[in-house]
Amino acid sequence: MNDSARTAAPVLVLGLGNLLLQDDAVGLQLLAALHERHRAAADVEFVDGGTQGLALLPVLAGRACVLLLDAVRFGADAGTVHHVADAFTRAPRGNAGATGGAHQLNAGDLLLAAQLLGDVPVRAVVVGVEPAVVRTGLGLTPAVAAALPAALVVAERALADVRAAVEAPCTK
Repeated sequence: MNDSARTAAPVLVLGLGNLLLQDDAVGLQLLAALHERHRAAADVEFVDGGTQGLALLPVLAGRACVLLLDAVRFGADAGTVHHVADAFTRAPRGNAGATGGAHQLNAGDLLLAAQLLGDVPVRAVVVGVEPAVVRTGLGLTPAVAAALPAALVVAERALADVRAAVEAPCTK
């Protein structure tokens, strides 16, 4: 895809994860649920980033706001829903693929790489769920599956916030 020819929606909702690594799929499940509810939103683009890692950097370029959905580890109980409004400084880094899995980069790693290249969205928010298990297997663990409705509520609010920020941007 030629990035200069692409007119990106100002808001990107990017789901990260691997469907074959149990709870790592939670970001993709959240993405599917949000997309179902906001399919007609012209100002939002929904992208399944899967395990593409650094290949996603062009997708971030030129965006006003990005909402990243992922399994995130802060050391809380499995199923804890996390909302990281200041994702450039607070999103966890380096833990998604720490055990050598197929999902080598997480939301924080991707944002750090975008910062290093100097092409970052104005605002980045991460909504994620603390995983119980990230290893080969299908389906979410019970704790993470039970957290999906609450995570969806948090993701809905975060999406509304970033869309409002695009309509009435802050000035520094």
